Amino acid sequence: MLTARTQRIKDRLVTQRRQVDLERATLYMESYQKTEGEPAILRRAKAFRHLLERHVIVIDDDDLLVGNRTATPRAGVVSPEMSPYWILDELDCFAERPQDRFDVSEQDKAFYREVLAPYWSGRSLNDWYRAHRPAEVESAERDKVFAVAQTDKGQGHIIPDYEMLLSRGLGDICRELSERACASPDNLFYQAALICVEALVAYVGRLGREVRIKAADVATDDVRRGELERIAEVLDHVATRPARDLYDALQLVWIFCVALQHESNASSISLGRMDRYLLPYWRATVERGVSDAAVRELLQCFYLKCNTVVFLRSTESAKFFGGFPTGYNLVVGGLDAQGGDASNELSELLLDLQHDTRLPQPNLSLRVHPTTPDSLLHKAAEVIRLGDGIPQCFNDEVNVRAFTNRGVSVDDARDYAVVGCVELSIPGRMYGLHDISMFNMMKCFEITLREHPEGFTSFEDLCQEVERTIDRYVALMVKGCDACDLAHRATSPTPLLSTFVHDALEAGADITAGGARYNPSGVQGVGTANLADSLAVMKKAVFEEGSLGYAQLLEVLRRNWSGEGDEELRQRLMHRYPKYGNDIDEVDHLGARFLRHYGRQVETYENPRGGTFQPGSYTVSAHIPLGEAVGATPDGRHAGEQLADGGLSPMVGRDKSGPTASLLSVAKLDNWRDSNGSLLNVKFSPSTLAGEAGLRKLMAYLRAFCRLDVQHIQFNVVDKATLLDAQRHPQDHRDLVVRVAGYSAMFVELSPQIQNDIINRTEHEL
Repeated sequence: MLTARTQRIKDRLVTQRRQVDLERATLYMESYQKTEGEPAILRRAKAFRHLLERHVIVIDDDDLLVGNRTATPRAGVVSPEMSPYWILDELDCFAERPQDRFDVSEQDKAFYREVLAPYWSGRSLNDWYRAHRPAEVESAERDKVFAVAQTDKGQGHIIPDYEMLLSRGLGDICRELSERACASPDNLFYQAALICVEALVAYVGRLGREVRIKAADVATDDVRRGELERIAEVLDHVATRPARDLYDALQLVWIFCVALQHESNASSISLGRMDRYLLPYWRATVERGVSDAAVRELLQCFYLKCNTVVFLRSTESAKFFGGFPTGYNLVVGGLDAQGGDASNELSELLLDLQHDTRLPQPNLSLRVHPTTPDSLLHKAAEVIRLGDGIPQCFNDEVNVRAFTNRGVSVDDARDYAVVGCVELSIPGRMYGLHDISMFNMMKCFEITLREHPEGFTSFEDLCQEVERTIDRYVALMVKGCDACDLAHRATSPTPLLSTFVHDALEAGADITAGGARYNPSGVQGVGTANLADSLAVMKKAVFEEGSLGYAQLLEVLRRNWSGEGDEELRQRLMHRYPKYGNDIDEVDHLGARFLRHYGRQVETYENPRGGTFQPGSYTVSAHIPLGEAVGATPDGRHAGEQLADGGLSPMVGRDKSGPTASLLSVAKLDNWRDSNGSLLNVKFSPSTLAGEAGLRKLMAYLRAFCRLDVQHIQFNVVDKATLLDAQRHPQDHRDLVVRVAGYSAMFVELSPQIQNDIINRTEHEL
């Protein structure tokens, strides 16, 4: 359970209103005004240094770990150097919009309108992207076939090498950068990286001085003064030297996380395999006789710190990423380099902490394989049963193969972890642009029908034409993604982050310029379930039975099932014909065919960093806005209704044959092809997991998930009555956490559309 200290911290997190914070934007502008005409990478480094020198440091009365991104927790940071325009458009809407609300003062609104927006207009990453985006890409984006992401924010979606940070220390890394910069005086990356790491060393020293000032202010409180003096000693050490114990390690990792946010304001800079790289420091702490209670409280403080960071997104973007998915993904378990089990005594503890904090971050993930110990699965089942949607589970049997299929070495593949929601990455070695685009396969289906009012001579002709439409728009999506990729290289390199990604130092190149060892671009195909269901209806009703004419179907869809007799037809099409997710080959194989085709088409393209495109299948909360863009469909959907959640999940309410049947349907897909990650949501009734028997059933289900070569699975374990009460009385459920899609969020902070989606998902029994 939480201590009195950590309970106070949590209470403040869930009750304090969120603010818009202009500090970073102001300090970046001040620096950029002084560096006009200099190369972009040096301007970024100097802006980062300027921010660390002047940013307001806050030492909370309960802090055991220090380092704040903003003056108040969960504040929304604006980064107009990425795009000033949407912020300007929405300044008066932040406090009232339907999703992810923030307060902003009238004074800050005026400063943004009169100072920040005019300065960044015409200079931003988004300006570069729009100037270089082909016209046909712009048209396809307007038609909502795909959406290129990260055109108005930092890229993120990466795991730096925390082990290097902890084992070498910032001082040693500074020395290496200084030597490399001297040996290659014309290399701008080395110059910029050295500026950043030196600035970080100075910042840690500045934090230490602020802590000592705070300690002097509490001279009459011996306990708190002692805590602050201990923090100051830790800061003195980790400013330049390797970590000695768990306190050093957690403090240095957190300051580094904050610094990376200051550098790029990017989501999903994830924590990686924390049970692996923290293990020696945890053992050193235990061997010194530090109590289990003290260790647990320190880890609680770290978990709570992860919840102080949220992201300010546009109203449209918040539909895709509703509920603040920050992306502090923390992975436990999995294989080691030799193919054996890598779990250890820290793995269960990091999972068990969710019993204490009950918050969405860190986004806990468990890697599962055939020899995962029963004790770790049992602990995971206990935590899943809490109902927070944590941990989600990843199958090593599929994911290691997915990476080796992309040319990743076996050793690196076995070390994979997760960024953001479900995106797969190699810690410290991959810059994957994992969330660069969402591709709406159902929109391609709709366009195909619209472009062919004359119909098709056979069902196979229809399928092939849908595939050709997918091919056409994949090519456009790639052009858009490449323009965004180059925009980040031209305007927004990340030299601090790059320093901790191999092989940027050896190559002397920022990761945005191809410095990482692995350089894919990840794009998500959305709509597998709805496409399979719609095509299965047409195959039977139109092409085999002849009970529904092609022209008649198009007219019914055009009027959105609103004509006489349409509702009766809709019900027949929904319930008479097979639906994906019920282990029925004829519909499941259609889903497999089109997901396979999408993946094969995507992986033929190369990006500007010398990597290839890789497919994924997850939605975050994008199944809501992507569904809004699609008209009525033959599976019985109304125009604008959501698509299937998750990515590979059945359409809401259509998985009638139980959770095992859903697993069997997903197992028929080429899951190994989705090397960027995929997502399967399953909702269980709390009663089905009750007692030891319930835990054993869930463990058996996870073993089956592993054997069936399904890539990912996650769970909601909460009853409908609780969710409905939370809708009616949000003040009574402020800390109710649920699984959305690849991430958990506080239920009362979600839009009504996403809340209803979660409420209506099929509640299974085992």
